[in-house]
Amino acid sequence: MKRFSFRLFAFGMALGAVGAAVVLAANAYARVARPTRSTNAPPATAAPATSTDQVIQWNRILLGILRTPGAQPATIHPTRSMAILHAAVYDAVNAIAKTNAPYLVDLGAPRHASEPAAAAAAAHAVLVRLYPAQAAILDADLAGSLSQVPDGKAKDQGVRVGEEAAAAILTLRAGDGSAATPIPFVPGSNPGDYQLTPPAFAQPVFTHWPFVQPFALRSANQFRPAPPPALTSPSYTDSFDEVKSLGAAGSTTRTADQTQIARFWGAPIQNYWNEIAQTAALANGTTLVQNARLFALLDLSLADSVIAFYDAKYTYHFWRPITAIRAAANDGNPATAGDPNWTPLATTALDPSYPGAHAVVSAAGADVLSTFFGSDSENFAVTSEVLPGVVRGFTSFSAAAEEASLSRIYAGQHFRFDLVAGQRLGTQVADYVLRNFLLPHGRDDR
Repeated sequence: MKRFSFRLFAFGMALGAVGAAVVLAANAYARVARPTRSTNAPPATAAPATSTDQVIQWNRILLGILRTPGAQPATIHPTRSMAILHAAVYDAVNAIAKTNAPYLVDLGAPRHASEPAAAAAAAHAVLVRLYPAQAAILDADLAGSLSQVPDGKAKDQGVRVGEEAAAAILTLRAGDGSAATPIPFVPGSNPGDYQLTPPAFAQPVFTHWPFVQPFALRSANQFRPAPPPALTSPSYTDSFDEVKSLGAAGSTTRTADQTQIARFWGAPIQNYWNEIAQTAALANGTTLVQNARLFALLDLSLADSVIAFYDAKYTYHFWRPITAIRAAANDGNPATAGDPNWTPLATTALDPSYPGAHAVVSAAGADVLSTFFGSDSENFAVTSEVLPGVVRGFTSFSAAAEEASLSRIYAGQHFRFDLVAGQRLGTQVADYVLRNFLLPHGRDDR
C-alpha cells in the first residue's frame, strides 16, 4: 500500500476561501481549580434547555446522534465529527474570550459578543452539515440553547461568530480524505498476517483512514510504533498464553469482575472519554471558555489518535488472537499451543490487532484530562451504554485508561503488546497536541 501524508500547513490554502486567518497554535498546560467533585450521571442523548453550559450540552447532543442507528456514515469515523464540532466551538468562543491562541481560524470577534450563543451556533452549524437528516431536531436544540441567552446585540453577534467559525472549520476539512472509498484489503499468507475473522469473515474497516488529514499531527505516521514482536519471541509467547487463557469465551481463569470489565468497555471507546470529560468538567466547576478548550484538546487528540493507530494497523496488518490461536500449529513457535476451536468472549473487531484502539484512545484521553486538570487524581464514576445499570468507579484518569485497555485482553480481542504499543502511541499523540495547540496568549503563541 503506497503511503502519503498531508501537512497541517496545507489548511492555509483552503482558509482563503472563507476569509479567515490560519494559525498554528501551541499547547496550553493551563490548570483549573478543583472544587468538590461529583460523580457522573448516565449518558444523555439530548440536553434540555435548562442544562449545563453549551459546550457540554452540545457534546451530549452529538453523542446522542452517534448512538442513533444509521446516523453515522459507516465509512467515516465518529471522532472526526467530535473534533470538527469542538474545534469550531473552541475557535468561536475563543474569538470572543481571546484567552488562547486559536486552533486554526482567528475571527476577530467583538469582545462583548455572547460566548454561549457562539458555542451553540457553531455546534449547530457543524452538526447540521454533518448530519442533515437530523436538522429538524438540531434546529429545536439550537432554539432551546439560544432561549437561555438574553435577546440583543451580544446574542446576535455571538450567533454570527459561531456560524463563521463553523463554516471556516468545515471548509478546511472538506477535502481531508475522509470521504474516500475504503481500500479493499487482501490478506497475506504468512503466519502473523491479518486474516478475515469469524463469524462473518468481513472486510476490515477504515482501510482508508491512514490517509485522512490529521487535525494536529504532521502526518499519520509521525509516531508510528515499532513492529510487533516476532512470533518466536518470549514476548509474543507470553501474550499469546495470556489472551488464550483470559480471553476465551469459556475461560476458567477470568474472574467475574474481569468478565464485567470486558463487557462494560465494549462500546465505542471515544464515547466514554467524552463522558468522563463531562463528569470532570462538572465536578471541577470549569467555565464555558475552559470547557471549550478542554473538549477541543480532547477530541483533536482522539481524532488524531485514531488516524495514527489505523496507520499502524494497516502498516503491520498483524493477526488477531482468534486467528493466532487457531493457527498456532503453523506459527513456527513450539511454545505456543494451538486450539482450532478457540473463541473469544466478544466478537472480534474488524481490523488488524496491532496496536490496540482502546489503549491508544484511552491513553490519549487520560493524558489530556490529567494535564488539563493539573493532576491524574480524580474521583469519578463511569457508565456503559452496552451494560446498563452498571457503574464503575475510579480514583484517577490513568486507572480508567488502564482498565479500558485491559478489557480487550479479557474480551479476547488483543495481545498485551498491542496495549503497550497503543498506550505509548496515544500518549505521544496527546502530548503533541497539548504542547503545540491552544496555547494561552503569551506562551509561545504563533
